[in-house]
Formats: sequence, structure tokens, C-alpha cells
Amino acid sequence: MTHILCFETATECCSVAISANTECLACEEVAEGHSHSEKILELTGKCLDTAGLGFKDVDAICISGGPGSYTGLRIGTSTVKGLCYALSKPLIAVPTLEGIACGARAAYPGMELYCPMIDARRMEVFCAVYDAQGNIRKECGSLIIGTDSFLEERMSHSILFCGNGAEKCNGLLSSERSICITTRASAKNLIPAAYSRWMQRHFEDTAYYEPFYLKEYVAAKPHVKGLHD
Repeated sequence: MTHILCFETATECCSVAISANTECLACEEVAEGHSHSEKILELTGKCLDTAGLGFKDVDAICISGGPGSYTGLRIGTSTVKGLCYALSKPLIAVPTLEGIACGARAAYPGMELYCPMIDARRMEVFCAVYDAQGNIRKECGSLIIGTDSFLEERMSHSILFCGNGAEKCNGLLSSERSICITTRASAKNLIPAAYSRWMQRHFEDTAYYEPFYLKEYVAAKPHVKGLHD
């Protein structure tokens, strides 16, 4: 039996799950936002306690590898790399959009295509397209959503738009064959892909691993009341 500890910190949801092969034994999560650094280790302890396991029972550690929140990805990556070093366990990375699509396929079966979306800003999303078997049909990228977005897919296939970026696209993309449903990223949705990578021995180099940000981080310019350029 293979136990993989999975972490999802790429969006507003911070969650931790522990699996036995492809079965989720326990999952703990909060969606308060901006609390990842405070909650991640607490959730990890609760998750292991619920499953009746300890760190010594963990065979590998999986991280949701982005794209997503820069801060969230940094917190998750630093936590997971620290655990991998301390426990001498291999690191597995699963693209965040792949995890969202996996969860959507399980919750909403029967669609031909699944398009996970992560809210970026305004009408921009990070997105990709997967088929019903989990094969990628359109690679991850950033897109400003308009009425012509995914027109070919919407005309020729049934498609589910999911993730925290789907809600704002509802009026533009919904049709007879396409549905927009807001779903939340969760560590438990990483489990099938994490186990598949474990079986293939597809591990990351812990020392050099970096999450996939898709876009460069641009720090907001601080504004101090009473000061002007």
C-alpha cells in the first residue's frame, strides 16, 4: 500500500489529503484565503491523525504545481520541499489545472471535454482543456475570456468549464452544450495523478524544483497615505 501526502495551495483553498493508492483516507481544507502559512501544518497533522498514520508511513509527497497564486504556490512548495528533505521522501508535482479537471470529471461525468479555469484578474483566467479520459487537448495558458473563446470546442463537443474562474465566464460561455460550474481546487483531486506518477517513478528534483507560475510575479506598488510621486 502506497501512502502519498498531497498539498493544494495554488488557489484560495488550502487543503491536505492522504491517500492509500488511489483511495483518499482523509482530507482537511480551509478556504479562508491568505491563511495558508498559518493552516498548512495544522491541516497536515489533522489529516494524518484522521487516517491513523504518521509521517513515517508516508511514501511520497505531492504538491499542486501551478499555475495559481504566487504566494500560495511559494508556501506550498517550501513546506513540501522541507518535508521531503526531513523525511527523505520523493517529491511529486501535479499541475493544478489537471487536479481541478480530475475532480470535475468525478463530480460531473458524461462531458466530452473539461476546461479547468483559475481566476487571474478581471476576465483573465489560467486554463487548459482535457478530454473525458484525462488526456490534455489544449495546453495550459492564460486567456482573456470573450464570446469567441473556445468557440470550436463549444460548437463540436459538450464541455464543462470548472474551477474558481468559471463563474465569471458563465454569461459568455454557457450554451446548450457547454456548462460553467464553479468548483474548488482540493488536494484529494491530486490523488489519481499522484499515484500514477508514483507508479511511473516520475519524481521531481527536490533541490531544484520550482512551481509553474505561468506569469512573472509583479509586486503591487505600496501606497502610503500623504506621500506622492
